[in-house]
Amino acid sequence: MTSSLPCPGAAAGVFAVKSTGAGRHPRLILIATIAASSLAFIDGSVVNVALPSIGRSFAATPAGLQWTINAYLLPLSALLLLGGAAGDHFGRRALLIIGTVLFSIASVACAWAPTMGWLLGARAAQGVGAALVMPNSLAVLGDAFTGEARGRAIGTWASVGAIASAIGPPLGGWLVDGIGWRAIFLLNLPVAVIAVTLTVVSVQESGERSQRLDWLGATLATLALGTLTWALTVWSNHNEPILRILGGSVVGMALLLGFLLHEHRRGELAMMPLSLFTSKAFVGLTVTTFLLYGALGGLLVLLPYVLIGGGYSPLQAGLALLPLPIGIGAASRLMGRMTEKAGPRLPLTIGPIVTGLGFALLVRLDPAGRYWTTVFPGIAIIALGMAGAVAPLTTAVLASVDEHHIGTASGFNSAIARTGGLLAMACAGVVIAKAGVALLDAFHGAIIVFAALAVASGSTAFLTLRKGSISSGSDLPKPGADA
Repeated sequence: MTSSLPCPGAAAGVFAVKSTGAGRHPRLILIATIAASSLAFIDGSVVNVALPSIGRSFAATPAGLQWTINAYLLPLSALLLLGGAAGDHFGRRALLIIGTVLFSIASVACAWAPTMGWLLGARAAQGVGAALVMPNSLAVLGDAFTGEARGRAIGTWASVGAIASAIGPPLGGWLVDGIGWRAIFLLNLPVAVIAVTLTVVSVQESGERSQRLDWLGATLATLALGTLTWALTVWSNHNEPILRILGGSVVGMALLLGFLLHEHRRGELAMMPLSLFTSKAFVGLTVTTFLLYGALGGLLVLLPYVLIGGGYSPLQAGLALLPLPIGIGAASRLMGRMTEKAGPRLPLTIGPIVTGLGFALLVRLDPAGRYWTTVFPGIAIIALGMAGAVAPLTTAVLASVDEHHIGTASGFNSAIARTGGLLAMACAGVVIAKAGVALLDAFHGAIIVFAALAVASGSTAFLTLRKGSISSGSDLPKPGADA
């Protein structure tokens, strides 16, 4: 699928490389960062079609299947900020290589997992590796290009990432049908070899500074997300006393408050500088990201599960999502260019609302019906809407900070996106615990919620982003800037 994307910089002189950038090989840098980040994007979705097979192998409960996803998303969401800041501190190239190697080792451990507990531990290690890879791949890319070339490069990075996320289910379904679910984790190894080799060859070190890392902030964020995720997961499965659920929620909120107070005390040295939130535009981008990617993450988990439960094979369920990467890949790069010139407000308003309409069409889904009339229309409209939002959202957030905080900004945006998916998955037990007609009814209810979240995402962008371009970051405060 990635081959269907036009190669940026095919004409001479398209790339504008910064004199102090990450290397002298812009095309190789682009390929290296895409290959590294694709590991995290693919693995974030490829497991979805394997959930029924994993459940049968380990006799897993619905909660256990949820944690197969959550064990990966939790450290990824909580540590992305630290991963970006670590790249700013120790060097982005070094952290990109370390994260890729860690992810590869954890992938092998997943493939060899003898028990459910082993698999969950290895999935968590994958999440840690991905938390190092994702922000630093984008930070290396942002440091290597400037001007319109940066917008094109980021647009390509974002579109390929979205494609990788969506191509995971059909690829995973093919492997599950033909070899078994363990093979989906070994798929990462050749991609990792390419990513590390190209990074070593083409990328120069950048981002080295003396700022101390915020270990306490990272610990508080991880514990807060973990506790809240546990509370939502057990609530969605209705298998714990209500007092334990409420207690977990209260503890999680208290830890989250402690994280915010700690970050406030650290000021501009914080892992997540709170001064960014003095801008209505930055807050709007954050909410837009959370709502939109929460809805999309929930769909990519539940739709294959429901289709397989209704009689689709894992491969058929994965192929049902193919219009999504095709649509996103066809338009995201173009939207990245348009955002550089016209600003993100219009695409970030229209794109999520169109996505919401696509979700609404999936209320008609029936695994026993014809794919082209009950599944395809909704997926196609979702693809069209997401194509209008993926690249503009990434470009707008990255442009909101100065070059010294690129890693932190990209980590924060990715963390918000993954947190949305994490919380959506934590609530998915309401659907996964059902079977037969009840499963389909629960899915239809979830789809209505996803549609509402997507429309709310577009409405937030419309209300919080002003007309015109913010690609220069003029609307948003720079970390360390005077008030």
